[in-house]
Amino acid sequence: MEQAGIEQFREEREAVGPAVSAMTVDIRAAGEIDRAGWQRLVDNAADPNPFCERWFLQPSIANLADPGRVAILCCASGSEIFGLLPVERRLSYDRYPIPHWASWLHDHAFCGAPLIRAGFEQAFWSTVLEWLDAHAGPALFFHLHCLPTDTTAYAALRDIVAEQRRPAAQVHAGERALLRSDLEPEVYFAASMSAKKRKELRRQYNRLSEQGELSFERRTDGDGLDRWVAAYLELESAGWKGRNGSALAQSGPARRFFRDAMQGAAQAGRLERIALTLDGRPIAMLANFLTPPGAYSFKTAYDERLSRYSPGVLLQRENLDLLGREDVAWADSCAASDHPMIERIWREKREVARVTLAIGGRVRRALCRQILRVETGAWPKGL
Repeated sequence: MEQAGIEQFREEREAVGPAVSAMTVDIRAAGEIDRAGWQRLVDNAADPNPFCERWFLQPSIANLADPGRVAILCCASGSEIFGLLPVERRLSYDRYPIPHWASWLHDHAFCGAPLIRAGFEQAFWSTVLEWLDAHAGPALFFHLHCLPTDTTAYAALRDIVAEQRRPAAQVHAGERALLRSDLEPEVYFAASMSAKKRKELRRQYNRLSEQGELSFERRTDGDGLDRWVAAYLELESAGWKGRNGSALAQSGPARRFFRDAMQGAAQAGRLERIALTLDGRPIAMLANFLTPPGAYSFKTAYDERLSRYSPGVLLQRENLDLLGREDVAWADSCAASDHPMIERIWREKREVARVTLAIGGRVRRALCRQILRVETGAWPKGL
């Protein structure tokens, strides 16, 4: 770590005071975490992550977590939280029986960055790693999923690992579509798609409008949210997710999670929902989480019976209005790499990585170094 980074870390440690600590909170007691303190952490976070906010994490924990394996790792100075990350003990890594600690995500959470108070990034990682060293148990390493590499949290982790000479490596990285531009929505859209494709999309819109009255609906409040959620669940279930058994409505816990998370997001002022309707019936729907200075696309579905009219693309064109919001500088698609639809429209990229870090004493770190060498084909040289 450069000298400036060392001085910053010392200042952070002094700022949070001598009573810096990390603790795990059993998921069944997640509601006991100070609500106001959690919100202060969100309000002052270095990097926004809605998937670690209370309104999302609590219904996630209540419905989708294993009570015997998942906990919330909190870093605090006295009673003031300056960092938070859900973690779990895992008994296997990929197909190998290797116990380890890992950040916890579920199938409907798309960013694994911790919530860290701005200015406390290095203090957070130092505290977390000290805690993991002391509580390694049978775990051989710490694995972080879905970690964006363009965040201050990632930069601080890279510096801490280098300063501590801790074996660590980025074991996988991929890119997903990102929306970030100073262009107006229509100008951006014209730059993204050829004139021929835009003409085809206009033709599809006109043909679709011949089927009935088309309209776009956009809301950021909670009015009619229960009906919206029910309509979304029905629309998703009628498509490919319903056919392969992954639709939210096909699982009671997943359905309850989605309902509660959407209601919580609306109450927190984090939810934007958009729908394209035909004679009042939704044929394409989208939910965004607004987390200034960013946004995250959470869920989308469309009526596949009308796929020849591209209702999902028509809705994404409307979604480009995000570019006109003064409080949103970028939006994460939360989509898979090389997504065939969104990458035709959103032209920027965001790298998301999986990272493995050594924990514990000298022998355990040596084992982790060997594991990383086998997995990556090279001796670990940090992040």
